[in-house]
Amino acid sequence: MRHGETRSLPERIGIALLVIVLLPVLIPWVLVWLILQVVVGAVLYLAIWAWWCPRGKRVLLVYSDSPIWRDYFDAKVLPRLGDQAVVLNWSERKRWPRFTSLAVNAFHYFAGYREFNPLAVVFRPFRPRRIYRYWQPFREYRQGKPEAVETMTESLFALLDERTEEMLG
Repeated sequence: MRHGETRSLPERIGIALLVIVLLPVLIPWVLVWLILQVVVGAVLYLAIWAWWCPRGKRVLLVYSDSPIWRDYFDAKVLPRLGDQAVVLNWSERKRWPRFTSLAVNAFHYFAGYREFNPLAVVFRPFRPRRIYRYWQPFREYRQGKPEAVETMTESLFALLDERTEEMLG
């Protein structure tokens, strides 16, 4: 079918009938998938809140060995995060444990499929996670415009500093 052409009446009726026949089969599968997504998310949140947060691990940081951002993260982000980050290197993903790593499972669940490298996910007990997607700001950084990257990093550390103040008093 070429662009701009419409389907014939029998084709449209056939498609409508196929959809009507498949809906009763597809709807339960979609509902099961949605329920599983909610359960997996809840289990991940609970595991992170129970294992990472009490140990001071509040950030999942994912970055790679890209020359565009590696030096920036090594110099400005990682030293300041210190022990409060769980770090995954995307360049080493072939060596990541597939199903047994909380960090890897959290990355796959929370990062999504777009602009996931580099990325920081901040976890705070009983609050939704906060995601910092660095990919777009680093496109500007590469063109000599560091403002977006610096603003995002300042926002990340402001949130972490705010949380530290809440914990201290």
